[in-house]
Amino acid sequence: MKNITVIGAGTMGNGIAHVFAMNDHIVNLCDVSEDALSRGVATITKNLDRMVAREKIDEQKKSATLSNLTTFTNLEEAVANADLVVEAATERVDLKLKIFETLDQSAPAHTILATNTSSISITKIAAVTSRPDKVIGMHFMNPVPIMKLVEVIRGYLTSDEVCDQVFAVSKDLGKIPVEVNDYPGFVANRILMPMINEAIMTLHEGVAGVEEVDTVMKLGMAHPMGPLQLADFIGLDVCLAILRVLHDGFGNPKYAPCPLLVNMVTAGHLGIKSGEGFYKYIKGSKELVVSPLFKS
Repeated sequence: MKNITVIGAGTMGNGIAHVFAMNDHIVNLCDVSEDALSRGVATITKNLDRMVAREKIDEQKKSATLSNLTTFTNLEEAVANADLVVEAATERVDLKLKIFETLDQSAPAHTILATNTSSISITKIAAVTSRPDKVIGMHFMNPVPIMKLVEVIRGYLTSDEVCDQVFAVSKDLGKIPVEVNDYPGFVANRILMPMINEAIMTLHEGVAGVEEVDTVMKLGMAHPMGPLQLADFIGLDVCLAILRVLHDGFGNPKYAPCPLLVNMVTAGHLGIKSGEGFYKYIKGSKELVVSPLFKS
């Protein structure tokens, strides 16, 4: 699988494009606007510069990685020669179904169609294509250039051959693939999101404050980042969307999103991406400051 197309140049998409391009794949990065593509390539360049500064790669490797990247705003052109497509668009069912319908019509017959979805059913996505055996989940972790895990999710009709190929290409990227089956949230988010939701509920009920909740989990459970800070990092809107998938998919009230999370997303406090969530983020500052809304 030499020719890779990545759909979406945001946080996950540019990270996925980065690791494929750095491992000598030819990568077409596609998004709806030139601005989005420019931001994505700028992020990749910045991350490569950081690797050069830390002597993890040299300037020649940086240049080779960037030369492996081509940007597109036309989806049909971007997938014309693809061996593997990895979709990393916004976590919305309607959008992903529309993208996969177009991919199925435009990509060559041999092309594997993968989605980086963190919770949406692979089987549901595959059902809008004429090649459900070639549709698979390829869930990278954020930040993609650093995190080793790739959840490889088999849809109901995903073939063994396609699963083997995705395992092989994941290992080629220096990742560790883990096969899971297609149930809401898969493994990572089925376990992680209820924990984050419970941390928000603990704050909501006044059991402890933001710093106290995160400190208990960091020092008591050896988590590198507290669950509230992690929620800000992921994006509170993303957390809410995944919890709703879990709640709808299982029909179990234990997955119901905390009302505080719902209110924060409604108010536009989404975490790092909006500048404020449980913490307030000031550009250029690494200091972790609790949002004034949660200070007693």
